Amino acid sequence: MAVKNSSALGEKPIGKLLIQQALPASIGILVMSLNILIDTIFVGNWIGAIAIAAINVVLPVSFFIAALGMAIGIGGSSIISRALGADNKPRALKTFGNQVTLTLILTVGMVIPGLIFMDSLIPAFGGKGQIFEPAKIYYTIVLYGVPFLALCMMGNNVIRAEGKPRFAMIAMIIPSVGNLIMDYIFINKLDMGMEGAAWATTISYFLCFGYVFWFFLSKNSELKISRTHFRLDLPILKEMSSLGAVTLSRQAVVSVTYLLMNNILFNLGGEDSVAVYAIIGRMLMFALFPVLGVTQGFLPIAGFNYGAEKYDRVRKSINTAILYSCGLGLLVFLGIMFFADDIVRIFTQNKSVVAQTPPAMRWVFAATPIVALQLIGAAYFQAIGKAVPAFLLTLSRQGFIFIPLILILPLYYGQTGVWISFPLADVISTIITAYFLNREIVRTLK
Repeated sequence: MAVKNSSALGEKPIGKLLIQQALPASIGILVMSLNILIDTIFVGNWIGAIAIAAINVVLPVSFFIAALGMAIGIGGSSIISRALGADNKPRALKTFGNQVTLTLILTVGMVIPGLIFMDSLIPAFGGKGQIFEPAKIYYTIVLYGVPFLALCMMGNNVIRAEGKPRFAMIAMIIPSVGNLIMDYIFINKLDMGMEGAAWATTISYFLCFGYVFWFFLSKNSELKISRTHFRLDLPILKEMSSLGAVTLSRQAVVSVTYLLMNNILFNLGGEDSVAVYAIIGRMLMFALFPVLGVTQGFLPIAGFNYGAEKYDRVRKSINTAILYSCGLGLLVFLGIMFFADDIVRIFTQNKSVVAQTPPAMRWVFAATPIVALQLIGAAYFQAIGKAVPAFLLTLSRQGFIFIPLILILPLYYGQTGVWISFPLADVISTIITAYFLNREIVRTLK
């Protein structure tokens, strides 16, 4: 039976509840990931391998701006989950109103300089040589739709905080399906090339926004805000910002990682090596969908029960989430190890890219069975409102460990050094997270 209101998060059996929350989240992430994956296949086969690299160059810029909405969504949703758990609905409403206002102010403020300085930003993120022109075409069109994507990502997290994962799933499915249909029309039928790919993506953002907007106006949402809720509240902003900074910092690090990886690989192997990373990046988004779904499903359960001081349920939710996600991570690992060569040929027939990608992909996914523990551990601290450990653990994997590794190891091992940095960072950050999560359980969740 579906969760009809947020109180069910503190009542239903944890195992059943986690599946109920994680399954729609996983399906939504799967469809979104399939969209990115198939979009890449369409672009690679209908436009070319250079086009895949061009989109990969644009993603960190557009995703960082959109991540402002995600950060505000996750930071505010942590407050909303705990407020609903403590039966403090006025605080939940005020938080949601502040989320909308802050998302609009920040994303529009980022898009304007992003358009003004695009000729400098695109080469900085690896858009050099033959990649520059198609990247510029894609970047210019997509950036106009990014504020709508940010509002969608913010709203999606609030929908999930209300305990309505089915609606959050639909919000992810609508733009994904729409993008693929428009890809086929604009690229294949109308032969619009990169411009067609960009318009398909941008229009899909508008579709998602329309659905999220409808949800909050309908009777399905408990959060009915008025004009007074949009007025910024400093204490709420501070708490939201401290928690949202975790997500924003993670996305900032992802953007920096793209910048470094694209430039390092371009210098080591040219455009083909950037295309290899683009394919692996898409597979990371796609293959980990069940693990990410469990993490998304875990957040409102942990936050609500922590706010309600039901610590036994919080402990059980941690253990169950880790068990489920590690098992799913093992299945992903086995799939990549056995089918990497077949997977790559779906994207492109470029001989150089086909030869380089499978061994690199196997290195990147080598630690997948254990990385779920790191994701759940970092998510737990964010769910309960402990911003500092959430911030440090979230950044430990890609920021504090991975970036130094990709700067050092390629000096000695070339491109192989880039790829082995992935599992090394995963193993080290998982050990660190396991230590701090266990200490938190022993000290707090008694």
